Amino acid sequence: MPTRAASSKTVPSKANAPKPTTILFVRHGQTPTTGQVLPGRAAGLHLADKGREQAQAAADRIKASGAKVTAVYASPLERTRETAAPIAKALELRARVNRGLIECDFGEWTGRKLKDLVKLPEWKTVQRFPSGFRFPGGESFTEMQTRITDAVARICKDHPGEVVVAVSHADPIKAAVAHAMGSHLDLFQRILISPCSISTVTYSDAGPFVVGVNTLSAAA
Repeated sequence: MPTRAASSKTVPSKANAPKPTTILFVRHGQTPTTGQVLPGRAAGLHLADKGREQAQAAADRIKASGAKVTAVYASPLERTRETAAPIAKALELRARVNRGLIECDFGEWTGRKLKDLVKLPEWKTVQRFPSGFRFPGGESFTEMQTRITDAVARICKDHPGEVVVAVSHADPIKAAVAHAMGSHLDLFQRILISPCSISTVTYSDAGPFVVGVNTLSAAA
């Protein structure tokens, strides 16, 4: 009796599975307009003195944690690159720009005062139904989440089994954490990401694991 030919496809063993990658998401430090203005992608916004202190403190925490960080990435904006600089220095690495980590494009809302934006009827949509909102002339929250998760996937592909620092902005980090937790984007506003906080996510072939969110004092 003829036997069925063996399949040419091989099932990947656990030994051949991609090794988990851990990403330390760091929000940039405080700027002169933090909590007052929606800066978006406007150029020329630098860290305040307090922000530089926060960035150094984050660098000290990451170094003290003993994590074997192999790469430091930052959004192309000044405030993230200035936050990444002391972290990279403490780890004896070079900070590299990753455009996928950039702030959401707020379009016509860029540079507007938050106290004015909260009075707009659209603000309720931003808070309660962000998945259905697009900033006038800018990006939608859905596009922002897709962009940051694509950037994360590329980082994991380039750094299997490694620990990587990714310096970004509050909304993209919140979107990445929500995605890792399996939470709907409409719930991402419930996540708090403070200046220079560290949020740790490990990405494995079994899915992501959220290790910590918005840590400020303890090492990541």
